[in-house]
Amino acid sequence: MNGAIVAAGITLGTFNMNSNWGWRIPSLLQVMPSALQIIFVYLMPESPRWLISKGRGEEARAILVKYHAEGDETSEFVKAEFAQIKKTLELEKETEKVGWFQVVATVGMRRRILIGAFLGLATQWSGNGLTSYFLARILDTIGIHDNSVKNKFNLGITCWGFVNATFFALISSRFKRRIVYLTCTISLLMVFTAWTIASARYAITGTQASSRAVIAIFVDSSRRYTAFLVELFPFEVRAKGISVFQWFSRAAGFFNQFVNPIGIANAGWKYYISYCVFLLFEVIFVYFLFPETHGRTLEELAFLYESDKVIEQKRRVEEEIYENENENLSVRMDEGSDKKV
Repeated sequence: MNGAIVAAGITLGTFNMNSNWGWRIPSLLQVMPSALQIIFVYLMPESPRWLISKGRGEEARAILVKYHAEGDETSEFVKAEFAQIKKTLELEKETEKVGWFQVVATVGMRRRILIGAFLGLATQWSGNGLTSYFLARILDTIGIHDNSVKNKFNLGITCWGFVNATFFALISSRFKRRIVYLTCTISLLMVFTAWTIASARYAITGTQASSRAVIAIFVDSSRRYTAFLVELFPFEVRAKGISVFQWFSRAAGFFNQFVNPIGIANAGWKYYISYCVFLLFEVIFVYFLFPETHGRTLEELAFLYESDKVIEQKRRVEEEIYENENENLSVRMDEGSDKKV
């Protein structure tokens, strides 16, 4: 979001430049975030789950102790967390199948793939494809043709999006995922329906009141988005799940780039009806197919649809914790005996 604000501010500043540097400067500055990522990625800690999956348990334990226990190596929470991650990965590997056919072979995995594909489409077809790529054309349809005004509006709506994103990021974890998703999709459906009606009124009457209503509704549509792919797919198949998400997201992005401008140019406000229909589909899909993942760890969610695996997972984790406690007790008893001697 900060990057979007910087980008909007820079393009507003270079808008009046009469040379090719008006577009070159924003393009060149896009290199900086990627360069910073390359530099600072080496300072980030490795994933404990990945380390355990590669047999580097002690390194994983050290990271968990540092970030989850404030350096306390005797933390019972870290011991339980480590045991849960370790046993969950072991159980996943026992049933691990790397082929794509096996990924969709079970009911649980097919449901995950279906939701992942839906999320790929929803992240592009919830209206954000229109508001991000075709803001200028949309403003043209309500009588705003001044490019300077369009750039200022773009900066303003981006800053407003930052305010909303910050607010919802701070409070969204307090609510259940399904409630958040349903609130988002229902709100967007209401917003786009109102947007379509206001745009139609402007096209019919040409009144400034309708134009202002579109702008107000446009601003209100900038506050709803969420995703939970990491919670949905187990560690061993997470990369494949994200690949499915990306494939459908890129396909929807292709549609946004090449179909939306044709629809806006030929149908005007009537084209927005297609988004209202898809948003209604989103509400129905979320209500019937989205699982509740709130308040559970990634290990607890690894077998979200596999109830038999959940029972086995709990049994193994409990055994691991029990064995660790017995080992620690034996060590303390041996230490006590050595002191007496």
